[in-house]
Amino acid sequence: MTEYRRINMDGVHYYGKHLILTARQCNEALLDIPTVKKFITTLVKKIDMVAFGDCIVERFGGGIEVGLSGVQLIETSAIVIHTNDQARDLYLDVFSCKTFDEQIVQDYLKELFAPNEMQFQVLLR
Repeated sequence: MTEYRRINMDGVHYYGKHLILTARQCNEALLDIPTVKKFITTLVKKIDMVAFGDCIVERFGGGIEVGLSGVQLIETSAIVIHTNDQARDLYLDVFSCKTFDEQIVQDYLKELFAPNEMQFQVLLR
């Protein structure tokens, strides 16, 4: 039974697409909870997903590990973000059983947070 695997890549059916992205040395916007919420909620629309419930973003941790964590459930899975305030690093996961354009995610992240360095990989699962 593979009907639920709706992402087809070169004749192989996958359940989901998973973008794993690291952005280093972002601008000050990364420290602002409303801006990070805006990033997540706008990203949902930009990649043509449907939000399920409210976006949650909170700052917590201790010492050098203080940062934001955020999650937005989407009808096809979730968008999760973690940050580090001190280094201004961002760690983003976008997983969906509906395909999306990872370039849109990268472009919007660059526009809002202006990282000095960005790395990513895409997994089909």
